[in-house]
Amino acid sequence: MEITNKRSGCPISTALDLFGDRWSLLIIRDLFLRRTTFTQFLNSPEKIATNILRDRLKKLMSYGIIKFQIDQNDKKIKKYFLTDKGIDLYPIIYQMIIWSTKYLEYDQHFISTEWINKNK
Repeated sequence: MEITNKRSGCPISTALDLFGDRWSLLIIRDLFLRRTTFTQFLNSPEKIATNILRDRLKKLMSYGIIKFQIDQNDKKIKKYFLTDKGIDLYPIIYQMIIWSTKYLEYDQHFISTEWINKNK
C-alpha cells in the first residue's frame, strides 16, 4: 500500500496517519471486542458522533484495515470486520492497554478489565 499524504518518512508517523487518530483506534478496539455494527460502535462508552463514525469507517476501509458484509438476516445492517492487516494491529492495541494499566490511574471500564484478564 503506497501512502501519498505522509508527514515524513518516519514509520511511526506514517502509521499514525492511517489509523492513529482517536476514533480509528477505538473502532479497531471495538472490532477486537466483537462489536461489529454501526449501532454497536455508537454505543461505545466514548460516544462517537455519527458523521465522524461514518468518516472513520470509510477511511479504515480505504486503507484495507476493515471490510464489511451485509447481515444475512437483515439486509440493512452492515457487519464490519478486521482484515488480516487489521488483525495484525492486535499487539499494538494490546500493548497500549498494558501500558495504560501500568502507568495511568483511572477507573477502568469493565470491558478493559475483562480483556486484560482474558489475555494474561
